[in-house]
Order: sequence, then structure tokens, then C-alpha cells
Amino acid sequence: MIDENKLREQMCLLAKSLFERGLTHGSTGNISARTSDGGLLVSPTGSSFGRLDPARLSRFDAAGKLISGDKPTKEMPLHSAFYDTRSQAAAVVHLHACHSVALSLLPDIDADNFLPPLTPYSIMQLGKVKLLPYFRPGDAAMGEAVRGLAGKRSAVMLANHGPVVAAKDVEAACNAIEELEATARLALLTRGLNPNLLTGSQIRDVVTHFNVEWEA
Repeated sequence: MIDENKLREQMCLLAKSLFERGLTHGSTGNISARTSDGGLLVSPTGSSFGRLDPARLSRFDAAGKLISGDKPTKEMPLHSAFYDTRSQAAAVVHLHACHSVALSLLPDIDADNFLPPLTPYSIMQLGKVKLLPYFRPGDAAMGEAVRGLAGKRSAVMLANHGPVVAAKDVEAACNAIEELEATARLALLTRGLNPNLLTGSQIRDVVTHFNVEWEA
């Protein structure tokens, strides 16, 4: 695990990149990462991904107590749920990404497998993405919904809100959530055009070859 100062800088750098490319906007989105002592670094409430200050990130100790930095995001229950149910998770990213939110608004979306199998990369990086129902922002029920998945999903889509991804480190989490948004964009671009989806055997080949978490 990297040095805490480097982790702070990495979180802010990656968040700024996401912001500058329009993957989240204004003061939306939040990001967190595990520190080497079992604590957490979290983006503060009301902060913009484009202007995060490494020194002002909310710092929690291993017991979950805020020990320094600004007040954390109101979505802490969501982040905590991923860390508590997925032992391998060391970072969580939540965005208000346009195309994935747009896809979540449409009828006839498979709630158990939100993204259609358009490319192998979304399968490789995300597995199956669970579409969760709408919750008021900051509602602790979002965290309970994630806990209800019992650690079986690394990514969820909050309907009318935005995607959330947990991964082994902050770079992997950012890469995966970018893949989620790119796949949602492809889904919208090809919606109604009868695109050639990956076949069941092609999906199984990707899942097996890359050892993807994939429920039957």
C-alpha cells in the first residue's frame, strides 16, 4: 500500500481527471481509499472533484472515527457498506456520470445486470452491475441495499443518481467506473438498433479467462 501523502495526491489527481473530462460535475461525486493503518481517506462533503485539497481530505482511523480534515461526504454509509462487505476493497468511487444515469432512467433495464454485454471490458472490470432503486441522496438505506448484496457485486448503479464502484485500489476503481460510464454511453448510442451483443459462450470465455466474479 502506498504512502499516505502519495495516496492523498493520487486521489485528488484522479478525481480532477474525472472532473475535467465531465464524468462528474459541480460538487457531485465522492471518493475514498484505505490507508495502510486500516483507516480511510474520504472526499469532504460539498467538495468538487476538480478542486480537492490533499490536506483537507477527511481522515478516519481504523475504528471509524474522524480524526482530521473536513467533514466527510454524506454518502459515508454507501462507502462503509462496500468496505464492510468486500474485504478486498481498498477504494470506492461514486460519480454522477451522465450516460449511466440516463440509462438508469429507461424502462426495461435488467436490474440484475444493468449493462448489456457490448464489449468484454465492462465484464472484465465490473462483473455484473446491480441496478438499485432510487434513494434520497445521503439516505443510509443505500448502504443497507449494498450490504444486502453480501459482497457479491463490486459495482452498483443508483437509479436516477449515479454509479458506485469498489476495487483493490483507487486507480482500479477509477478505471472501472470509467468503463461503466463508457459502456452505458455505448448502450444509449446503440439502443433500438439491434446491436450484436456478446454471446453467452463469449461471456463465459471472458469470465473464465479473466477470473471474473460473475453470478449465474
